[in-house]
Amino acid sequence: LLFLSETGGKDRRSGLILTIPLCLEQTSMDELSVTLDYLLSIPSEKCKARGFTVIVDGRKSQWNVVKTVVLMLQNVVPAEVSLVCVVKPDEFWDKKVTHFCFWKEKDRLGFEVILVSANKLTRYIEPCQLTEDFGGTLTYDHMDWLNKRLVFEKFTKESTSLLDELAIINNGSDKGTQQERERSIDLNFLPSVDPETVLQTGHELLSELQQRRFNGSDGGVSWSPMDDELLAQPQVMKLLDSLREQYTRYQEVCRQRSKRTQLEEIQQKVMQVVNWLEGPGSEQLRTQWGIGDSIRASQALQQKHEEIESQHSEWFAVYVELNQQIAALLNAGDEEDLVELKALQQQLSDVCYRQASQLEFRQNLLQAALEFHSVAQDLSQQLDGLLGMLCVDVAPADGASIQQTLKLLEEKLKSVDLGLQGLREKGQSLLDQISNQASWAYGKDVTIENKENVDHIQGVMEDMQLRKQRCEDMVDVRRLKMLQMVQLFKCEEDAAQAVEWLSELLDALLKTHIRLGDDAQETKVLLEKHRKFVDVAQSTYDYGRQLLQATVVLCQSLRCTSRSSGDTLPRLNRVWKQFTVTSEERVHRLETAVAFHSTAEKILQECPEQPEAFNEVEQFDEIEAVGKSLLDRLTVPVVYPDGSEQYFGSPSDMASAAEHIREKMKLVSLKKQQLRQPEATTPES
Repeated sequence: LLFLSETGGKDRRSGLILTIPLCLEQTSMDELSVTLDYLLSIPSEKCKARGFTVIVDGRKSQWNVVKTVVLMLQNVVPAEVSLVCVVKPDEFWDKKVTHFCFWKEKDRLGFEVILVSANKLTRYIEPCQLTEDFGGTLTYDHMDWLNKRLVFEKFTKESTSLLDELAIINNGSDKGTQQERERSIDLNFLPSVDPETVLQTGHELLSELQQRRFNGSDGGVSWSPMDDELLAQPQVMKLLDSLREQYTRYQEVCRQRSKRTQLEEIQQKVMQVVNWLEGPGSEQLRTQWGIGDSIRASQALQQKHEEIESQHSEWFAVYVELNQQIAALLNAGDEEDLVELKALQQQLSDVCYRQASQLEFRQNLLQAALEFHSVAQDLSQQLDGLLGMLCVDVAPADGASIQQTLKLLEEKLKSVDLGLQGLREKGQSLLDQISNQASWAYGKDVTIENKENVDHIQGVMEDMQLRKQRCEDMVDVRRLKMLQMVQLFKCEEDAAQAVEWLSELLDALLKTHIRLGDDAQETKVLLEKHRKFVDVAQSTYDYGRQLLQATVVLCQSLRCTSRSSGDTLPRLNRVWKQFTVTSEERVHRLETAVAFHSTAEKILQECPEQPEAFNEVEQFDEIEAVGKSLLDRLTVPVVYPDGSEQYFGSPSDMASAAEHIREKMKLVSLKKQQLRQPEATTPES
């Protein structure tokens, strides 16, 4: 049964030749009947009309099997069979044939049956239409034919089923509403077999058939005109054409469906992004209105905002991806999708940009709040430092340190003033930003939140202003106190300087004011200069006294005790008393010197013609007494109230002055002698 086939050969009536090889094994008539039905279904009706010549090869079978097969042909294909050639073994059935003559049963069978040897079969069929088994030249490979037939059958079955499925899918997409089409496509969207695979199988089969036809004997397989009918090359081509047509439509349906699916996915993702941004995302921002009351609080709010931004960033990344997909679809999309795509793109962009603007606004607000609190903290630290400086009692060493402290105080106050100005600017900028919050509050009443923030900002600025004002008041007091202390130190320094000056005047009086003059006129000039010198010393003493009195007043105002005034006043009084004693001694010496020089000069200038003058002995005695007294004073030191002593000039200076006085006393003595000589000679004469 495996080799039951149509070889492709033809009889003299151009009818197809059907070969039934029988074997020694038991033959199943049912299987044979089914096989015959299948083989007879292959040729076209035109071929069937020309009839069949059936070759029953009984050379390896028994007579009863052959007879059964022949009788079965009567039931299976009586109309199509025109001749049955039973190939018999040589003289094997002679006796049995006499019991059943096929030619006598022609009318009952409906076809002619002949018994013929294999070598005589060419009497009825041309050798070129017989295979080598029957002495013919027709080349036939049954296994090759069977394989090709199986491929053809598989292709026919799959392509037919696929065509039905594609037709349902394609027809379903062309009818009904959009929802019905989508429902139909959803139910039958995927064919049971791969269209590409079926088309490839069909093309390979068609290529094989065409190659068999055009290669001829070159390919080793001869071709007969029945190949097209047996292997149904036109049917393959027709199926391929139908498949290509339906598959093209199917691809368009898939493309439309893919586009619709992609559009629906984009729409779904867009709505997910929009719903999250307008839902949880916006709710997160609605709950974040505070700005914090310190740097740490603002930083905590910034960290919370960064977490919110991180969550938004994931959705913004989805937005970027969706925007790119929508842009690609807009560039390659159909006109009917453009409006919907643009609407989705616009909706997505509006929501994302609005949410991004809110995030940026919130970030800028928190940054401004952080800067405000940073400036406020710096200003508070500056005020604390200034207040600490003002609370410490001033105990400078001198006026220069006071000036340095005062300069530092002024610099700190200026820094505080600049800090407060910067705080006002930051606060006003922050208030301006807060006033803009209502523009994206989604209808939420933010008056309470804004009022709290505004009150906090204004409260911080007012508190800093009050603290700065208190510090300014304290600085004014401290400045006055420090200026008084500067004045105090200045008075003390000047008073000490007055003592030094007075000491220098005393020293100059003792060391340089030693001359008594060579005559009365010079001595008077020296006396006048001394009086002026004393006036300078008096002014210096009075100036020192005034400075010390001012020091006392300033100490009382500052409620402090000067470190130097208690010592300066006694020193000033002591030096002044020493100067006074020395000055009086100097005056006394100069006055004595004036009296001495005046009397001496008067005596020395008298003429001898005036004898009346010479009788005044008292004048000579007086001048001698004055001279001696003056000489004695030159040798006596100045004794101060504290018992200390001090000499005018050096001993050599005093010796020089005394020598000058002695010389003048000698002149007076000589004058006295000259006057007395005439008086002594007169009685003698």
